[in-house]
Amino acid sequence: MARDISIIIPAFDEAEGIVPTIERVKAVASANGWDAEIIVVDDGSTDETWARAASVGARVIRNPVNGGYGLSLRRGIMAAESDIVAITDADGTYPVEDLPKLFVSVRDGVDMAVGARQGKEYRKGRFKNPARAIFRIIAEFVAGRKIPDINSGLRVMRRDTLLPYLPQTCLGFSFTTSITLILMLNGHFVTYRPIAYAPRVGSSKVRHVRDTLRTAQIMTSIIATHNPIKLAIIVDMVAVVAILLAFLAAWIFPLASAIPVVVAGGLIATLPVVFMLGCLGEVIRIQRLR
Repeated sequence: MARDISIIIPAFDEAEGIVPTIERVKAVASANGWDAEIIVVDDGSTDETWARAASVGARVIRNPVNGGYGLSLRRGIMAAESDIVAITDADGTYPVEDLPKLFVSVRDGVDMAVGARQGKEYRKGRFKNPARAIFRIIAEFVAGRKIPDINSGLRVMRRDTLLPYLPQTCLGFSFTTSITLILMLNGHFVTYRPIAYAPRVGSSKVRHVRDTLRTAQIMTSIIATHNPIKLAIIVDMVAVVAILLAFLAAWIFPLASAIPVVVAGGLIATLPVVFMLGCLGEVIRIQRLR
């Protein structure tokens, strides 16, 4: 008989926070009468994360080297024994006590229920990385709906819905962004519930420049695969803005910028074509994975 829920906790050097997180998850499962398995995917930690997780009864899967947040979640989802899987972080930021309200939504028919972060701590994080707001605007345009929190790490999901799409998801921190877009663009039901967000235990593993570039790459890939016309519109809009800026520069500095404007015009006309050819190649690559 399948378990009620599998709760997956990816962890990289989270020895300080992993045991309190597991104990909180256990308390939630006990209070709700769940037959739950707790899976900790240790992502090549250099500290005692995996040993401490195992010492309090978690099922531990170890990556031999650091492979990324998304890869860890993929391994946890594939190994899960339940038809319903939940994810949370090991750093104490997410209120695992809110898992039951997300669980009920999935049990009642939703494919993915997401905790939408609220409060001062979350707002502070948004200002650290303005690209997150840009990605959210693009995602909402492509999906055609409001997305309160595109990369929240507290989710409950249907495992059988996720499995066909796992090869298309990001191996890094953009896993949550990619699975959100993929499910929405393929007509699956996604709902949000407000949650609090707390300061993390230990140091952050996010690298803003690297992770921003990876997010841009995976979003481009997903949009090209599942809604290519929206990608073409976005590229055309960027090209139009660039042309307007070039003409504005020519008007303000007519002598100094005449030649650069001509060169820029040629590049602007060429780059969207090159970009879309790259997207076509990415679509072909993804289709081969299916």
